[in-house]
Amino acid sequence: MGKNTHGMRVWLALATVYIVWGSTYLGIRIAIETLPSMVSGGLRFIAAALILGVVLLLRKGREPFRVTGRELGGAALVGLLLLTAGNGMVAVAEQHIGSGLAALLVASVPLWLVMLRTVFRDRPQALTLAGVFIGFVGVAGISLGGGTGSDSVGVVIILVASLSWSIGSFLSGRIPMPRDPFAASTVEMAVGGVGLLIIGTGLGERLDLAAVSGRSWAALAYLILVGSLIGFTSYVWLLGNAPISLVSTYAYVNPVVAVLLGVAVVGESVTAAMLGAGGLIVIGVALVVSTERRSRAAQAVPEVEAAPS
Repeated sequence: MGKNTHGMRVWLALATVYIVWGSTYLGIRIAIETLPSMVSGGLRFIAAALILGVVLLLRKGREPFRVTGRELGGAALVGLLLLTAGNGMVAVAEQHIGSGLAALLVASVPLWLVMLRTVFRDRPQALTLAGVFIGFVGVAGISLGGGTGSDSVGVVIILVASLSWSIGSFLSGRIPMPRDPFAASTVEMAVGGVGLLIIGTGLGERLDLAAVSGRSWAALAYLILVGSLIGFTSYVWLLGNAPISLVSTYAYVNPVVAVLLGVAVVGESVTAAMLGAGGLIVIGVALVVSTERRSRAAQAVPEVEAAPS
């Protein structure tokens, strides 16, 4: 694959994650109106895994799923960290805190990643750190500008979810994983979904079909087909093909997408403060992207070991 073609695929996948995951906050919020949070997440990822697995079998046969025990275990671990603990706790937290505060706290993912890289002697450049800081300030401006209330339980849940997601993202490029990224996605979503169902059922969640609204079913379908199949598989592919500091910039852009959707769908107002915060997010993203691109070009190696693909 040529450099230009690979670069275009990276940017297409990154744009997909930017837009799709910016809309999933709204999708989760609507889904859990009448669906239990953990069980609905389990249904979402198991359904997505089944669809993706069948498509992969039809297109490539069994070859993508010929994995070693270590590769299977690696994908299962990442699925538990990203989806069961990470995504599942976000849905639970949204029962306690507003979406603005949730977006602010989820934006701590790049900060956790920088800390993990530092611990493992993969020290980011100064401009990368500056971009992370500026982007975080911008997300804070948008979130706090929304007047979102706080709840200590929800705050703790979101912070633990963000840490779990960061660890899963960090490990995915450093442990044995299936060679085919879509096979890896299938395993991760299947294991993560089962984990959510087990935990949700254990906590007493029950699915009452008669009580579920059409609006919640529609949101769940969107989360399965778009949020999981398109968004998550793009994210997994990026983890093995792009610097993790670049991939993590989705945490800055997603709140901007959420604000724009709020304006377009429910007529929310946009203040000058929110526009200013959005500008900071763009600056932060630009700093991280440009710094990581120059770093890769100078070193001719990715800053995180790429997973086989």
